[in-house]
Parts: sequence; C-alpha cells; structure tokens
Amino acid sequence: MVTKKGPDSNSNAQGNGASADDAPGSHGVSLKELSAQLGLSMTTVSRVLNYPADAYRIAAATRQRVLQAAASLNYEPNAFARGLRSRRSFTVGVMVPEISEGYAATVLGGIEDALLKKKFFYFVVSHHHRADLLVHYPRLLLSRAVEGVIAVDTPLQEQLPIPVVAVSGHHEGQGILRIELDHLAAARYALFHLSELGHKRIAFIKGQSFSSDTQPRWEAIRKVCSEIGIPIHPELVVQLEGTEPGSETGYVAAQKLLRGGQRFSAIFCFNDASAIGAMAALHEAGLRVPHQVSVMGFDDIPSAATVRPGLTTIRQPLHEMGQAAAINLLRLIEDEQRHEPQKSILVEPTFIKRQSTARVTEG
Repeated sequence: MVTKKGPDSNSNAQGNGASADDAPGSHGVSLKELSAQLGLSMTTVSRVLNYPADAYRIAAATRQRVLQAAASLNYEPNAFARGLRSRRSFTVGVMVPEISEGYAATVLGGIEDALLKKKFFYFVVSHHHRADLLVHYPRLLLSRAVEGVIAVDTPLQEQLPIPVVAVSGHHEGQGILRIELDHLAAARYALFHLSELGHKRIAFIKGQSFSSDTQPRWEAIRKVCSEIGIPIHPELVVQLEGTEPGSETGYVAAQKLLRGGQRFSAIFCFNDASAIGAMAALHEAGLRVPHQVSVMGFDDIPSAATVRPGLTTIRQPLHEMGQAAAINLLRLIEDEQRHEPQKSILVEPTFIKRQSTARVTEG
C-alpha cells in the first residue's frame, strides 16, 4: 500500500501568464496580490522573497518594504513553485510493516507532526514483511524523488543514495541514523518489578523472528535475569508467530504455554498487543489476572490503559521517537556535507504500573 500525505497545496493552473508563484498560499495572499499592494512587478517581489539579497540589484529599502508587507499580509510561497525552483520534492518516504493501532501507527503520528510543521509531504508504504516489497518499495520511493527515508521496524536490503533514519531498525550501514530504545533499561524496569513482587517462575513471549526489536530485547532480558537471579526455563519461552497485527498472536502463544502444563506466576510479553491476547487466553482457561498470573506488556499503546485489568507495561516514547526520526532526517537532508553524522540516538523507556501485575500469593 502506498499513501501520500502532507499539507494541502493549490495546483490550479494560472491563465494570465503569471509564474507558478501566483497561486495563493493556503493562509494568505498570492504573489500577484502582494505585488499589487506594493505597486511593484511580480518579478521584483519574487526575487526579493525567493533569492539571496546579493542575487539581484534591488534597493535595500525596496527589499525591506517587500519583506514587511509579506509578513503583515501572511504571504506563503506556493510549494510546487518552491520545488521547481530548487529542484527539490520536499517529500520523504516512510516504510512500515503495517498500519494499525499500536507501534507503527503511533510512531507514524510523531513523524507526521514533525514533517507537517516543515511543510514536507510523505509517502507511506506498508510491506507486511513481504520480501519482494522490502526490495521494491525503496526503489519505488526513489523513483518518486523522495529526499530521505524513514524505516520503521523495517530492514533495508540495499544502501540508499539518500539519508535514512531507522526507528528500531538496528541497521549498521553507512549514512543510517538509528533511533533506538534502551532495551537494557526496559528489561530492568520490568524484571525488577516482577522480582520485587516475588515472581521467580516467569514465562516469556518473544517477538517474531522478523521484528527488529526481538533479538536486542531478548538479549537484554537474559542479561538482567542473570544479574538478579531469575532462571529462564526453556519450556516457559514461546515465540510469536504470524505477521497479522493485533492480539491473536499473543492469544495463541499463551495457549501454547498453558498446554505445556508448566507452572508460572507471570508472563512478560513482547508487546502490549500480545499481552492483551495472553490475558484473553488466561481468562478463557479460568485463571485470574493478576491474582493467579501477572501479565507484563511492552510499548504502552492506547488500549493498554483501557483493557481490564489495566496493563502494567514498559512505555516506549513511540510518538517522540517518530518526531525525532523526522526532525533528524530533515537535518540530514539539509546538511549536504553530512560530516561525521551521528549514528544512533538512544531513548529512555518509562515503567507504567497498572493492575495486571500483583504480588505472588500462595495457593
């Protein structure tokens, strides 16, 4: 799926021989109207507004008068004309696995907020983890003249000739800036909490093999368990399967744990969607959350606060991660030299205590 989003633009053709700048801005006067107000030619006004001061011989007083009038009358240059002059598209590409309530949608909201402030359009492509689309979509975005790409939980198969920012991509590539969560801090928040509640036999639901966060998160969990003396029992570790978004994969994973017949007092889930599915499976099996089994999520998607019981989770600042990705991509686009670009930005998680975890009780 390919979607283009961005600020509204007026592309109506002008029939009076004026330049493309003659189209009115979305909130103010057009170049033609501004020129008429000033009693100056459209060429003179355009040169003042769109070119450096030393590009043309225009009197300083005239320049000042034009700039003051443009500000007071809220003149906005036409974005299409701006692109034609500079040979730029003012468009970026965003690659996501899918768009649904949860991780990718929340990150995308942050990306959108930051891009719209800078009047950038963006294409969104959702690849659903299909190998052919992971190869095809970057090339498609390049053919649409995007100036940069944001890859959200998406592996890139080839190096791109434009700036790239990866959100939870864990890419090691030239010119790629990574926005990453501190998984070790997240694991400590979750496991220290469960340990303090007396949980020692903890079941784990790992992420799908294709998710960028699965391996680093699991390595962090193993490290923290070793530090605080929580044993990891292989029979209490299952992995999410399938590519469909939502809670069904967590429901299936929890059923697998229950069929194993092994005792556990808590489940630490890969994400909130799988935790919600796990709670449904526990309820179906006649087990009460948190009185008999505590459930820990990850992400803090909107429904984590409204599901019952409310889900204890580790909040990823997903909206802020999306904003950081877009802001830093635009910086890379503007910095043509790209001298020793930053390789990664580490963001901190937050522990959110709700009602799905409780102290271990006997019996």
